[in-house]
Amino acid sequence: MAPSSEIYIESTETDPAVRAQSALHHTQQRLQGRLATLTEVEPEAAEAGESVRAALTDFCAGELRRYLSAADRTLYATASGAAETRLLVRGLRTTGGMLDRDVDRLSAAGDAASATTLARAIEAVLRAHLAVERNVLLPALVGLPGADLPALVGDLDTLLAGGTLEDPAVVDVREIPHGRRHPRIFARFARLAPGESFTLVNNHDPKPLRREFQAAHPDAFTWEYVESGPERWQIRIGREAGADA
Repeated sequence: MAPSSEIYIESTETDPAVRAQSALHHTQQRLQGRLATLTEVEPEAAEAGESVRAALTDFCAGELRRYLSAADRTLYATASGAAETRLLVRGLRTTGGMLDRDVDRLSAAGDAASATTLARAIEAVLRAHLAVERNVLLPALVGLPGADLPALVGDLDTLLAGGTLEDPAVVDVREIPHGRRHPRIFARFARLAPGESFTLVNNHDPKPLRREFQAAHPDAFTWEYVESGPERWQIRIGREAGADA
């Protein structure tokens, strides 16, 4: 999506980027609030205990996991292609992986007490994780060339609502300013399932892009020249069949 053309005052409530950050913050607060409410319950009866365990499991395996996946496919995917935010994304994906493993453990918990203990640990990690997204990643995305934060948050909301994102088979960047190309390409790569690919069309041999791919996704991508100049280059970029999405 192209950046918005509406007139606004930068860094005020009329700024689409400010509104996008506010909307995402609201989503994060809702997640944290729901999880906090569930972990505050101290069930006494066995039936109530089972109800609490089931509610915690349903929320973490459902809504929380959808958010983590949606953030990775939108916000992280775009930031992973830029040198200044690549390490930040690696850190967020590390804590996201921790949360994912803890959700698996929560789903396997045999009683409400164990589930509540695990959920409280998830809540603590999630609080720190979302704070980094809000206070570090989002401001970085606002200043990242080619990153359209309102569009990214819109895509995230689409995924949270159960929708799908447009995944073009051909990404033609020849008419896109140079500073805006790589984030868009990395965002498209992030949406590939293992074994899938898309075709990049460019007006030069994108060797720097290949180096960035190797740095961001070492040995997890494929790179095949379909056409090699002199006016147009086409490269089929894919995710290795055995690579994690």
